[in-house]
Amino acid sequence: MIEVSPYMPTIWAMAAMGSLLLVQVLVVDLVGIKAGHKPGTPVVPDSDSFLFRATRAHANSNESIAIFIIFALVGVLTAVPADWLNYAAWGYLLSRVVHMLSYYANWPLARSIAFGFSLAGLFGMLVAIAKGWVP
Repeated sequence: MIEVSPYMPTIWAMAAMGSLLLVQVLVVDLVGIKAGHKPGTPVVPDSDSFLFRATRAHANSNESIAIFIIFALVGVLTAVPADWLNYAAWGYLLSRVVHMLSYYANWPLARSIAFGFSLAGLFGMLVAIAKGWVP
């Protein structure tokens, strides 16, 4: 039986990431309704449009969430070093929050830096998995 208590920070990061995605969906939906955007039609690619930026922030989160979930589950289920996995998972989550807020605020440099940190968080999770598998 796997003892999950050392991995509770990673599990909470997964729950928080789910909450972040929910917030992003709600923001996109509410902004789309307010803007009169017809569902099913493409969002006009315009960096000055908050609807476009909110849509891209959500889409970008969707691009990496599967990797995060897979790494988190593999790490927990194979009992890799919990500290590494927990720190990397929270690094990923926090950088995704900063990425989203930077996208909303239209701060491209901050957004790019946050994106880089989110990739570093995923890479850190991979390193934790590798550490657990290599004797």
